[in-house]
Amino acid sequence: MLVLRLLNVVAPAYFLCISLVTFVLQIFLFIPSMFRDPSTTPLFSPALLHGALFLFLSANALGNYVLVIQSSPEDLGKSLNLGEGTEVVADWLDGSKFPGSALPSTHFCRLCARVTQRHDHHCFFTGNCIGSKNMRNFVMFCLYTSLACLDSLVAGMAYISAALSMSFANPLAFLTLLPHSISQFFSGALLSSEMFVILMLYLWLGIGLACAGFCCHQMLLILRGQTRYQVRKGLVVRARPWRENLREVFGKRWLLGLLIPVLNVGSDYCGQKEK
Repeated sequence: MLVLRLLNVVAPAYFLCISLVTFVLQIFLFIPSMFRDPSTTPLFSPALLHGALFLFLSANALGNYVLVIQSSPEDLGKSLNLGEGTEVVADWLDGSKFPGSALPSTHFCRLCARVTQRHDHHCFFTGNCIGSKNMRNFVMFCLYTSLACLDSLVAGMAYISAALSMSFANPLAFLTLLPHSISQFFSGALLSSEMFVILMLYLWLGIGLACAGFCCHQMLLILRGQTRYQVRKGLVVRARPWRENLREVFGKRWLLGLLIPVLNVGSDYCGQKEK
């Protein structure tokens, strides 16, 4: 438990550090290097277009990240008056001391010390549980983080290609880039800044693939009307059309949430809470 609590603090700090490094590299290294192309007009230069795209992706990724943290799942333990202490709440939920009292699709998280409705999982990178209240923001966070990493990966490869006069036309060139760069770095033929960018390329690739995988898996569960907690516990869910499952999570204003980071408004869950 101590390791999990430490990870719950270190993981968000690690993500924010990576985001800050990515922003600095994009603004002060990649984008200024694109302005050196004299063949393009200033209005439609790749630097301006790429800068606008990167800012759009970063604003959505960080905005949804903040909303995931702020939109904490509702603590059902307080509304149910289960008593004080984490042991009382946990015993009530799993039905160990009160048979038949366990609530479906709920889970008591010992890290957050709250009962989450439609609990999916505990995200260490946000330090918060993912449930019915912040599921849409979590999916949007994964989507835009993967796109921002892909954008940074392409810009970084373009910078390294121009700095080292190499081509990535061959797919094996990217796989052999790191071992060749390490040997050149220790021989003094490669600058430390260029080596740092090369290391960030592989980090962006890993984070982008991981976030894309999380997003695709989460969307598959949403279409089926399930959560990871239900799948892990083997709980049976009522079969519903996939459109209703999407509407429950993304709401009627899904296009607004796709373009800008907003709260999970307009969903069926929020409508039931307001009633």
